[in-house]
Amino acid sequence: MDVVLLSRVQFAMTCMFHFLYVPLTLGLVILLAIMETLYVTTKKEIYKQMTQFWGKFFLINFAIGVVTGLTLEFQFGTNWARYAEYVGDVFGSLLAIEASSAFFLESTFIAIWAFGWKKVSKKIHLFSIWMVAFATNASAFWILSANAWMQHPVGYVIRNNRAELTDFFAMTFQPMAIQKFIHTIGGSYVLGGMFVMSISAYHLLKKNNIDFFKKSLKFGLIFATIALIATIGIGHNRAILLAQAQPAKMAAFESQWVTEKNPPLRLFAIPDEKGEKNIFEISLPGMLKYALPVDKEIGLIGMKEIPKGERPPILPSMLTFRIMLGTGLLMLAILLTSLVAFKKIEEYPILLKIILFSLPLPYIAIETGWAATEIGRQPWIVYGLMKVSDGTSTIINGGQVFTTLIALTILYTILLAVNIFLMVQTAKKGPELEG
Repeated sequence: MDVVLLSRVQFAMTCMFHFLYVPLTLGLVILLAIMETLYVTTKKEIYKQMTQFWGKFFLINFAIGVVTGLTLEFQFGTNWARYAEYVGDVFGSLLAIEASSAFFLESTFIAIWAFGWKKVSKKIHLFSIWMVAFATNASAFWILSANAWMQHPVGYVIRNNRAELTDFFAMTFQPMAIQKFIHTIGGSYVLGGMFVMSISAYHLLKKNNIDFFKKSLKFGLIFATIALIATIGIGHNRAILLAQAQPAKMAAFESQWVTEKNPPLRLFAIPDEKGEKNIFEISLPGMLKYALPVDKEIGLIGMKEIPKGERPPILPSMLTFRIMLGTGLLMLAILLTSLVAFKKIEEYPILLKIILFSLPLPYIAIETGWAATEIGRQPWIVYGLMKVSDGTSTIINGGQVFTTLIALTILYTILLAVNIFLMVQTAKKGPELEG
């Protein structure tokens, strides 16, 4: 059994499972902080009830998210030891900061917030949720900066046959890291908003607690709409940087084989990687420049310009990228329609059902976005510096990786089932409005 392939599958599986929880944590915590701020400033009991109800989902999701994240960093030592040895001085510094500062801060204040409703003052309790929000987003920043360095390595030198950090700020605050953080956080906020909208729509359809859930839906709707528009905007800017830093990935996204100054917009294509062409495509000639940035002088670099050993798999890159874009546009249509109809939204059961069943969309967009990012980087584990095949451990065998892959898949599936069960039960029960 191929150790490299199995290790890649195992890491991808654990990442994708873990990333079912992280974005919702990031999205809900900001909404909770806003709701509790309104409670403290207005003294209206409904905002406290909203904070407590939606906080239950946050705590369930956070707890299982922490458990699913534990195995990820262990894999750098077990499955990816050569990678850790080669770039640990750079990559490891960001993970160390995340664990020793952001995660520690987050864990401390989440305990105060969860158990301190009647034990600390309102202002301290409010401060604790804002600290959780800050720490959670800071944690995401450090981890995304580490991933951005893998996508575009800067601020290092090769010394003693390993990468050594020379410029921490160049590595951490490079445009790739900042844009990746904003884009990922934006997608998480969209998920948080649409999660609240979906459960609120369920109760509005059943005529339960109309005032409570209409207010909740309004919170989620405004939050998700602003976040999605910002996410789409920063995504456009990311494409500009991507075309410069990773031309092979952009060529794969567009199934572009030859360099063209005015390339077509391909809605769909079936690439033939051996023949270096598309055997079928639906495209609009010369229209890509209106959807994605295209360099006026160079155009879009074709895959034939990339050495064969450095080309990412084209079909999965292209499909995941398009699924992400398509779901993003579909969510935008749903959110804008909901804004227009919001005043009497409880009178539109079809729209409420659409909102209810649209909850998978942000998950799909986020997961396929990550898949496109990581698949499009192949065959590099650190772009242009180290290939995936050179990063695996030498002391493990395929049987060992396969065994742990099966075990982790079973464990993560059970955790997902528990998470869904707890979420559904909490959603059906609804809020406790006794005050």
